[in-house]
Amino acid sequence: MKLRRVVVTGLGAVSPIGNDVPTMWENAKAGVSGAGPITHFDASMFKTNFACEVKNFDATEFLDKKEVRKVDAHSHFGIAAAMEAMRDCGIDLEKENLDRFGVIYGEGVGGLRAFEQEYGSYVMNQSNGPRFTPFLITKMITDMTCGMLSIKYGLKGPNYVTTSACASSSNAIIDAFDQIRLGRADVMLAGGAEAAICHVGVGGFNSMHALSTRNDEHEKASRPFSKSRDGFVIGEGGACLVLEEYEHAKARGAKIYAEVAGTGLSADAYHMTAPLPNGEGAAKVMMYALEEAGLKPEDIDYINTHGTSTPAGDIAEVAAIKSVFGEHAYKLNIGSTKSMTGHLLGGAGALEAVLTVLSVKNDIVPPTINHAEGDEDENIDYNLNFTFNKAQERVVNAAISNTFGFGGHNTSIAFKKI
Repeated sequence: MKLRRVVVTGLGAVSPIGNDVPTMWENAKAGVSGAGPITHFDASMFKTNFACEVKNFDATEFLDKKEVRKVDAHSHFGIAAAMEAMRDCGIDLEKENLDRFGVIYGEGVGGLRAFEQEYGSYVMNQSNGPRFTPFLITKMITDMTCGMLSIKYGLKGPNYVTTSACASSSNAIIDAFDQIRLGRADVMLAGGAEAAICHVGVGGFNSMHALSTRNDEHEKASRPFSKSRDGFVIGEGGACLVLEEYEHAKARGAKIYAEVAGTGLSADAYHMTAPLPNGEGAAKVMMYALEEAGLKPEDIDYINTHGTSTPAGDIAEVAAIKSVFGEHAYKLNIGSTKSMTGHLLGGAGALEAVLTVLSVKNDIVPPTINHAEGDEDENIDYNLNFTFNKAQERVVNAAISNTFGFGGHNTSIAFKKI
């Protein structure tokens, strides 16, 4: 069976550094931090009282008021991102076979904020009997974004959600890629979203000592690959890519950003939350992605790392990069856009895929912000180019986006120019 080629023809994003792709990209190039004090709830009693929130977002610009009430913020973000991607790709649905147009989204925890609000209200008002909104389930379940998008656009192709913690939306992109190249679909919306900045989300990650507690300098708290890193900064938002079969895209004269060249999947089989210290699982997915893409290590110009700013994770990923790329590791750009956007959990892979595609399209590598002279970890090789603090212009013929999740889930996606 001849596998079909898959390209990216549309992009959409709602992020802590911009509520659309052009704004996000300009802020990413400029090294803007999306971190600030938490406004969704009073976080003063928590160890961490800052996050990378989406700002000035009005869901009624994308959904009518009745629809807004029926779903959680994670769906608001995911739907808004998909609507931008659909406009961007310029596809005419009246000319499409909608049986071959699907949606796969990645969600880590879904409607956590909605569940917290509804259960909290129940606990406070038990004397009146159990009273829940009839929309609690539609707000809470992770697949509702996919369902609403299929209903909105009449898309009758493959439609489901992937959940693999922080790798969720990368898995969604990989699955959508497979659906097209195997001939089951011609066009797919692939993305992810998350909205877990709430008491339970922040409190839970605080309890496991995963979040930065740098409350006095929150804008500098996400500092991947620096010695003083002390945990990730939780973020929220959504992102979407329109993936399309290459000949289908050419036939309709679509704008093409990049080709999805190859993907990799593996499991650490090691620990619930910690990566393999030697980065073996991360190395495997990058090798698998290169092999599937027919690329050599020296063909890669940029790696958008998982780079969460956690003590163990950053070390393991650097070890993996050196293992796979050898001497070429010193010639490519390495970066972490989480230093600006924070960590979108289940939405991270999709948002970072959008930024990686833009790097390939525009030959610009966004910076890894917040690194200071003298803040070097003896376990990290600083002869590597981490793209610290300033964006760099270079030809990016091919790039890799890595995403790893609690439970040992590893994903890697290679994009290349076309």
